[in-house]
Amino acid sequence: MRVTMLAAVFAAAALATAAPAVAEADWPAVESVLGRGAAVQPDGVRRFGFPRTDLRVRLDGVELRPALALGSWLAFAEHGGAATVMGDLVLTQEEANPVLRRLLEGGLTATALHNHLLRSEPATVYMHVHGHGDALALARALRGALEASRTPLGPPATAAAAPASAGELDTAALDRALGASGRVNGGVYQAVIPRPERITEDGMETPAALGTGMAINVQPLAEGRVAAIGDLVLLAPEVGGVEQALAAHGIEVTALHSHTLGEEPRLFYMHFWAVGPAKAVAEGLRAALDRTNVRHAAAGGGRG
Repeated sequence: MRVTMLAAVFAAAALATAAPAVAEADWPAVESVLGRGAAVQPDGVRRFGFPRTDLRVRLDGVELRPALALGSWLAFAEHGGAATVMGDLVLTQEEANPVLRRLLEGGLTATALHNHLLRSEPATVYMHVHGHGDALALARALRGALEASRTPLGPPATAAAAPASAGELDTAALDRALGASGRVNGGVYQAVIPRPERITEDGMETPAALGTGMAINVQPLAEGRVAAIGDLVLLAPEVGGVEQALAAHGIEVTALHSHTLGEEPRLFYMHFWAVGPAKAVAEGLRAALDRTNVRHAAAGGGRG
């Protein structure tokens, strides 16, 4: 009996030793399944954007550009011989559970489902997703989930020319005020400011490109006014001070919640909405940032 058990142990060890190395992800195939190319970040994270150009959402008389608050995204990173994907899907209320069922069938998890906006018409919900495994299998499952919504999945259209008002955004002034390095995408200024801490999820480092950066999006309006939305990524002791700073500058807190399940340190995401003169809005957001210990240097690209 003992000999038989030892033989089985040695046989299993031999098979493990002889097992071939896990093949690298087939990223061109992933891009083919998702119907668009990835934006490869400096840290190797591959991000895919799915703007909800089919939705016409208004809030307080402002029509929200897709790049401001209606941009679904998925981000892939390789870790431990496999891929991890995190993302945020912008959905209508009717789409939420059909998409969730497809995610579960594909072995992925929805780690959060909540609002980002108040009073918007039509109402939208935001579903944060997480998966780990073969990149191509994950992409196929995510494609199936997106097909359960009306998210446009055809080849991304050539970006339309921004309206004249978009040219009135003083992006250099926004960069200075926020301590950021933003860019204009779809007529919207976008900046992502990373936190200084090393943030991990299930032992894997999760940089800003995977969704742990503070996202600030600014859309120009008429007469020097702007609409701003985003989420401030906070440690628990920072929450109260940031709420006070935003309120003091007339910026609404629209949601406070988690996005993931196993991150270290624990993070809270505070979403905000502001309409007003560009300088005043930027000063209010900077006052909120000053109540945190973020590094005032942004990673290019935004989350919307």
